[in-house]
Amino acid sequence: MASLLLVMGAVLCSLATSSEILPQTDFNLQAMAGKWHLIGFASNAQWFVSRKASMKMGTAIFTPTATEDLDLFYSSLKTDGTCWRMDNLAKKTDVPGKFSYTSECFGNNNDMIIVDVKYDEYALVHVVKTKGDVLTVVNKLYGRSVDLSPDLLEKFRQFSLETGILPENISVLPKNGECPAA
Repeated sequence: MASLLLVMGAVLCSLATSSEILPQTDFNLQAMAGKWHLIGFASNAQWFVSRKASMKMGTAIFTPTATEDLDLFYSSLKTDGTCWRMDNLAKKTDVPGKFSYTSECFGNNNDMIIVDVKYDEYALVHVVKTKGDVLTVVNKLYGRSVDLSPDLLEKFRQFSLETGILPENISVLPKNGECPAA
């Protein structure tokens, strides 16, 4: 019972915090274009907790569309040499830097906010995923290169803690090879 209360408290805390999160001021969709490395990943979601030890750095290609949506293509090289790939079209909202999409792969609704970005260096992204009545928070840290400064890694850690992520569920992913172009 106590653990259930702890989990519910963390969820309520993350919901309260998530509703206050705003996108980067003066968000520039075109500057997001190109290749990013997924360096940090944080979530209290059970699927992440059970898989985080095997997760490795992946690559994302962000492509703005003519309608100001954002095509998100992810790939990650698996240990057997094959690639895991996922593609989603994030639709723009009335708020620049905030997008919404439904994952065809997982069937969840995603509200994605580009919280902080220096377009030539890093992007901090906050996603609230909803499937049925289950809500999860995922924070991601992307870099234009595979190495980011300790200050940026700490910024990601602090942001994740502030959004209700438990310290043990904040991961800097190990480097990994890249998938060949599809």
